[in-house]
Amino acid sequence: MELTLLGTGGPEGLPVPDCPCAACALATGAGARGATSVLVDGVVLLDLVPGAALAAARAGRTLGGLRLVLLSHPHDGPPVEIPPGLPAPARVPDGRELSVLTGHRVRAVATDALGTGYEVESPEGLRALYLPPGCAPAGLADNGNHAADRAVAPYDLVLLDLVGRPDALARLRAAGAVAGTTDVVAVHLGHDAPPGPELGRRLAALGARAVPDGTTLAVGDYRDVPDLPRRTLVLGGARSGKSAEAERRLAAFPDVLYVATGGTREGDAEWAARVSAHRERRPASWRTVETCDLVPLLADASGPPLLVDCLSLWLTHVMDAAGAWEDATWRGGGAAAVEAGIDALGAAWRATRRTVVGVSNEVGSGVVPATPAGRRFRDALGRLNAAVAAESEHVLLTVAGLSLPLR
Repeated sequence: MELTLLGTGGPEGLPVPDCPCAACALATGAGARGATSVLVDGVVLLDLVPGAALAAARAGRTLGGLRLVLLSHPHDGPPVEIPPGLPAPARVPDGRELSVLTGHRVRAVATDALGTGYEVESPEGLRALYLPPGCAPAGLADNGNHAADRAVAPYDLVLLDLVGRPDALARLRAAGAVAGTTDVVAVHLGHDAPPGPELGRRLAALGARAVPDGTTLAVGDYRDVPDLPRRTLVLGGARSGKSAEAERRLAAFPDVLYVATGGTREGDAEWAARVSAHRERRPASWRTVETCDLVPLLADASGPPLLVDCLSLWLTHVMDAAGAWEDATWRGGGAAAVEAGIDALGAAWRATRRTVVGVSNEVGSGVVPATPAGRRFRDALGRLNAAVAAESEHVLLTVAGLSLPLR
């Protein structure tokens, strides 16, 4: 089964007309995208958009053999001239199945927002799922965790709004509808998507990809499925966006364990507000544990992905426990205790079989601390960051909300 993406953009396309934003300004050449429309083996069209016949011709396809034209959006959209000879566009009620003379089967999939998704099955049994913008599937079973309406086998290909709804991919993974061999492709890409290579980098971290308009995808061809990094370190200064970047990298995974190393601070209202803001932006399915005992968590291969925020607060805890802020204690064994703690964490990071994203501060580029204790912390954090980075597949430096890949 082959799916030709006549367009991969949001409902207004990209660039959006008369929009002055940076994403639209950079959407030129292969970065320009028409509204998403998908042609399946030349016989089924998912979403009829302006210029569909021309887009098909540019992709080396024709709409002359169409047997079925289906709409997914919650409205019919802007007036579209239906090319002569095309079937009338239709919307299918949730759960209804249609059979095509070519042997294809189409089932309407319920979503949690206005719109209709479609599951398409080829005569050979290959299966693809297409979801409209802003939608996640409804009624999927969570394998082993909760009772639900319907469990599904893994799809071969999934097309969805990953920028707007990364949690949709998390739901599909939790239900077993997306597995390691599923090709996940982002569509409905508008000017809320990051421009240029940044889009590809973010999607790859989720195990997905984007392709230009006119691309034909061979369902069942898994060669382009990105390999997910097991260990990622996100570095950055204060308010650089490092925590948001780390959370974004796991937004499409269910049951993430958020490891908060800062704990609570009695009587500190400002710190409590910071912690609350972090919690509110996390997906509801994530769990949180407040601990600095990271080695056992990293050693538990059966657990869900970890997000550790942050390693600099973990180091503060280690130095507190060793009494390393005092000069005499530092010389009398505190330095060795801190070094041993860093070595143990580095070894656990190296040996872990869990997916883990760690956050840490990059403090070595500023003013030299005025106190010996401050300089010790700066130096120890530099060694910690280097030790963890050496054992990470991906290392990012976040500056002014932008993440620069170092590895």
